[in-house]
Amino acid sequence: MEKLTAENLLIIICSIVILSYFFSIISRYIRVPSVLLLLFGGVFFRWFSDLNNVYYNIPPKMVELLGVTGLIMIVLEAGLDLKLSRDKFKLIRDSFFSALVIFVISAGLITAILKYWLGENITHCLVYAIPLSIISSSIVIPSLHSLTPQKKEFSVYEASFSDIIGILAFNYFTAEEVMTGKSLLFFGGSIIISVILSLVLSFVLFIIMAKTKLNIKFFLIFSLLILIYTSGKILHLPSLIIIIIFGMLINNWEYIKVKWIQRSFPIKQVEPIRELLHSITAESSFLLRTFFFILFGYSIQLNFINQPDVWRVGGMIVAALFVVRLLYLRFFVHTNVFPEAFFIPRGLVTIVLFYKIPEKMKLTSFNEGILFFIILTTSVIMTIGMIFYKKKPAQILEESAFAERNDML
Repeated sequence: MEKLTAENLLIIICSIVILSYFFSIISRYIRVPSVLLLLFGGVFFRWFSDLNNVYYNIPPKMVELLGVTGLIMIVLEAGLDLKLSRDKFKLIRDSFFSALVIFVISAGLITAILKYWLGENITHCLVYAIPLSIISSSIVIPSLHSLTPQKKEFSVYEASFSDIIGILAFNYFTAEEVMTGKSLLFFGGSIIISVILSLVLSFVLFIIMAKTKLNIKFFLIFSLLILIYTSGKILHLPSLIIIIIFGMLINNWEYIKVKWIQRSFPIKQVEPIRELLHSITAESSFLLRTFFFILFGYSIQLNFINQPDVWRVGGMIVAALFVVRLLYLRFFVHTNVFPEAFFIPRGLVTIVLFYKIPEKMKLTSFNEGILFFIILTTSVIMTIGMIFYKKKPAQILEESAFAERNDML
């Protein structure tokens, strides 16, 4: 294997960043998610390397590190996009129940499929099913530019809720003890503690941003957020709740009615911090997302294409994901389900959680090609939906979506 020089490595890194910006530009015209282009770019680089008998070993820990850091940035970015107000109650309610119900039914069906085909422990099958049931916000959210504002808001909320619900469920079912009164009590208590901590730490972080005179305060905040996240994981707390509440608190500062807070930190002082934080977060998540999906695509072994079990099991799982989403959106949310029914991509969260499955819970007969197949296929399905969604937002007559319904959960 040819040894890379520092100059060659810099050329590769900068070229990947430039390529990612190019993908972001052309994705708006061809309606293919830029993340999918990055993923296929990594697959192409792997194919080209294999063709020339050159392969650079990518340490799994590097991909996992990028994934975890990218997840924190994406969740923070989602929190900074979520606006809470009374007139959005139905939208938030519908998107939450959509994420919850679709996740639960999808996880149940995937568990049944894995149990039937692999014949292994049902709890272990469920642990594998949970990551595969989470909608990828890292793919959905950057791909919504051509949708109407109402569809866009619904998808942002739903993808964000799906991340949080899935990660909470994964943390619970990978714990030492599950499905007991003690474990449920501990799990519920950890959520309450996380919410309280998130409010306290959010104010502390905001005071640091508002009062410090240093110009490096925003990356100091990111370091503190990563430290909070990793410390929460060590203490078995759902620390992503802290991250998203911090983002939501900054984005909804005007709704805080506590007088001393409004006097100490008026909205005119918060607004520039919010805008700069949003900008830096978007840039950081773009960079992390770029290298994560390129490296993950490069790590995919293309020989899974020739394995019938991968097509059979992966195809059944993808079909289950699509049918569940289509039926729920059609009968429980609103009648106009295009292109939202196609939004079933699995990506960064799914991959990161797969890396975190405990050794004792791993399925011995699970083929990793199934994971690659599902990620690639669900991303292609979303791309098909976006390509055929040709109308401009101004030309679309929305139906009475998200209206009050008697049959709503």
